[in-house]
Amino acid sequence: MSDTATEAETRAATGGYEIFRTATSPSLDETAHMEVTGMNTEFQAGITKALEAGFAEGNIVKTLFSRPGFSLTYAWFKSGFPLPLHTHNADCLYYIVAGSLQLGTDTLGPGDGFFLGKDKAYRYTPGPQGVEVLEFRTQEDFDINFLAKSLPAWEKIAAAVTARKPDWANETAPPSAVLS
Repeated sequence: MSDTATEAETRAATGGYEIFRTATSPSLDETAHMEVTGMNTEFQAGITKALEAGFAEGNIVKTLFSRPGFSLTYAWFKSGFPLPLHTHNADCLYYIVAGSLQLGTDTLGPGDGFFLGKDKAYRYTPGPQGVEVLEFRTQEDFDINFLAKSLPAWEKIAAAVTARKPDWANETAPPSAVLS
């Protein structure tokens, strides 16, 4: 038996439980929980080039659960996705579900994770099968501030996207096949 939205809302309002399903969760863009900050003219021109090169084809990010003071996001980054150096204005705890990533000199895999305090700059590179992570945050709404602000920095990201895009076309299911 499936609940109607009203039944689920009533359960949540009375301290009950809530269910979420990855397969039917909205994209992070659809929920508008993440705001891009720190934009300038060069940044806008550069990210446009990266998007035209296929930047959005290298990742799927979904809001699994959110409420004031808490959010859970699922992200699948395909192999070698050029995640730019960035910050968030919320503490973040990352848990690797499947695949691997390179964070600095550390290679992390399934069951590993890392914590970043708010406003801590970071980036990582997904491994050969890509990576799936769960992102737990201390805010429902948060920002992303890309530190690459210049057009040449974004042109470099766009070139990396162009180089990786043929491989991404073959990556039709995430490492864990959660979305299949």
